[in-house]
This record gives sequence, C-alpha cells and structure tokens, in this order.
Amino acid sequence: QVQLVESGGGLVQAGDSLRLSCAASGRTFSRHAMGWFRQAPGTERDFVSGISWSGRSTYYADSVKGRFTISRDNAKNMVYLQMNSLKPEDTAVYYCAAGPSNSPSNPHTFNSWGQGTQVTVSS
Repeated sequence: QVQLVESGGGLVQAGDSLRLSCAASGRTFSRHAMGWFRQAPGTERDFVSGISWSGRSTYYADSVKGRFTISRDNAKNMVYLQMNSLKPEDTAVYYCAAGPSNSPSNPHTFNSWGQGTQVTVSS
C-alpha cells in the first residue's frame, strides 16, 4: 500500500478554479492506479476521476467531465486534480486514492486512502 496526503482544498466562489494535490509515499507508486473521490455531508463517497499507471488513460464521472482534469507525475509521486468552473454542488471532502491494479475506471480498484481535503464552493 501507499500512504497518501492531500492538499489544496479551500473556499472558493462558483466559477473559480482549484488544484488539489496528492503526495504519495512508497516505491511502487508508478504501479498504482490513482483516483479522486468525494463525499458530501449525508452522502456516500463517490468516484470523481481515475488515472492509469502511465497516465495515458483517464476517467471521469459525468458530473465533472469537461471541468476537471486528473494528472500524475510518477517522478515526484504526485497526483493532481485540476478543477475548473466549480459549482456549489462540487462542495465535498475530496479524497485521493490508490490501487495496485491498473483499472482506474473501476472504483473498487482503490484500497488506500488519504485523509481528505475540504472543498467548499459558494454561490
């Protein structure tokens, strides 16, 4: 497993942008699919985006397609989520996740989680 630490959350207005970062420890980072999930109060944790080992394949929930972009830097053990055109319904705790198989479109792939970072979008 890898250890994950998210950063970059905050309070923004609708239409603004934020970039979330996730720092991963462990020498096997490049052999982990990476993803982002989010959880709003009173709801379940939902898949937002996933990226393959190489970064060539990316996947997004319909609700964020065209607005969010996931990327990774295997040399730095980092994963990013660029969030543009934020909406109040994007308000949630965002979690970075890792999984040892190369199936980033499958939410069940992920078995390591960060502590989460709060994103709040005001209208």
